[in-house]
Amino acid sequence: ATEHAISGFPHTPYELEQLYKHYANEHAPHCDRVVTYLLINELLLIAQKLDESLLNKMMRALLYDPMYRDLQSPIQSEEDKDFVILRHILTCFTRIKEDGTTALCVMHALDPSQPFNLKQIAQYALIFGWPGLENTWQGIAFDFAYCMHWQTLFGFALCWALCATSAAKPAVVRQLALVMV
Repeated sequence: ATEHAISGFPHTPYELEQLYKHYANEHAPHCDRVVTYLLINELLLIAQKLDESLLNKMMRALLYDPMYRDLQSPIQSEEDKDFVILRHILTCFTRIKEDGTTALCVMHALDPSQPFNLKQIAQYALIFGWPGLENTWQGIAFDFAYCMHWQTLFGFALCWALCATSAAKPAVVRQLALVMV
């Protein structure tokens, strides 16, 4: 699919049209058609969320040309989804220490003794609760670049600190949400 949009993402209506032709080509490799379909759908979702003044020509073509609406999914089985790596954020990585040796770093569970360590909560939320997963965390606002709205993160941490295991948690979260709006 990248041969039709050199930088990977279409920037012009022409590049978008070339991606669509690749998606519609029955003779193209099946995995390429799946990835192209997913890319067009994701771009459409992003374009729908943006203000009209921020749309470029490609996004306008995507929104207003009926050719890009209701695309038939080429996904036929769960294996087709394996072509796309859904986890963008690493949970396990190698870090080089000052002495030149490497250490394996793994994201651990949140430390309940530090309920307002917002950086740790943000990293944990991005890894284990980002939008699109089955276990998304309610109340934390993300954007499409996985940037986090810090006020909502603080509200989440406050609720967690006040009533992590309490039966009153839904009521506290609801009241805090009303205050933050």
